[in-house]
Amino acid sequence: MRALLVVNPKATTTSERTRDVLAHALASDLKLDVATTSHRGHATELAKSAVVEGVDLVIALGGDGTVNEVANGILADGPSPDLPAVAVVPGGSTNVFARALGLPNDPVEATGALLDALRSGRSRQVGLGMADRRWFLFCAGLGFDADVVARVEDRRAEGSRSTPGLYVRSALRRFYRSGGTRRSGPLTLEVPGQDPVEGLCLGIVQNTNPWTYLGGRPVNACPDASFDLDLDLFGLTRMSTLPTLRHLSRMLGTSGKAPHGRHVVSLHDCATFTLGAEEAVSLQVDGDHLGEHRSVTFRGVPRALRVIV
Repeated sequence: MRALLVVNPKATTTSERTRDVLAHALASDLKLDVATTSHRGHATELAKSAVVEGVDLVIALGGDGTVNEVANGILADGPSPDLPAVAVVPGGSTNVFARALGLPNDPVEATGALLDALRSGRSRQVGLGMADRRWFLFCAGLGFDADVVARVEDRRAEGSRSTPGLYVRSALRRFYRSGGTRRSGPLTLEVPGQDPVEGLCLGIVQNTNPWTYLGGRPVNACPDASFDLDLDLFGLTRMSTLPTLRHLSRMLGTSGKAPHGRHVVSLHDCATFTLGAEEAVSLQVDGDHLGEHRSVTFRGVPRALRVIV
């Protein structure tokens, strides 16, 4: 089996020595080429070339951003049964996609699980989401949470490490920058066949659960989201301190119940919907900030990608 290992050398939790050991282990079972990314979007370029060259498997060694880029490269012309499969060796700080698939969070253990899956012929077809023309694996967001991602990226560019504490501090600064209360937000939700819902402060879109992790704890805005269904949405038309803390507590809880209340807007297993705003707001997909947009249409695509698990 021909395989390409796409390595992000800036991955948070793997050293150069670890990457060499993992590549050697994979090469024992695969006809393996190794490519190292050098800039944002490079993993997408490498995955596109792998499709053209008839590679059977593309392995992403890095964080969720690296896996997202690989998926976008493979699916550049849409899903097809002839496309390479994808495998993940987690090397980032959060690794939501890998953990949602049930893979070990340790890269060495994940490599062992991958080799076992390859020898056993195990794979899974998973549904993905699209934000306009950009594929996403597990989540997207417009508004508040995307603003937090943008702030975190700015801090990382200044040399800060990606840690749960950095996200919490960034969220608190973003929340209290508006005085701690937002009575109405800029977003309007449009679902085909339904009346528009105005005034959303944020829209969190999930393709699976959890939405993210806070250290080792899963955070679930939409606990019923699944790779086997269409998309789920969690939105808020008002953000104030105590209600927001209650929603966050429920997201961090183990009850499996979604946050609810008079200011909560939710969708489950929805094939398509649009979030728009009069002025451009931040968009994130799989934890990467994609700039500001005035309107984004989200769509679920079933069985879009074959993953080795």
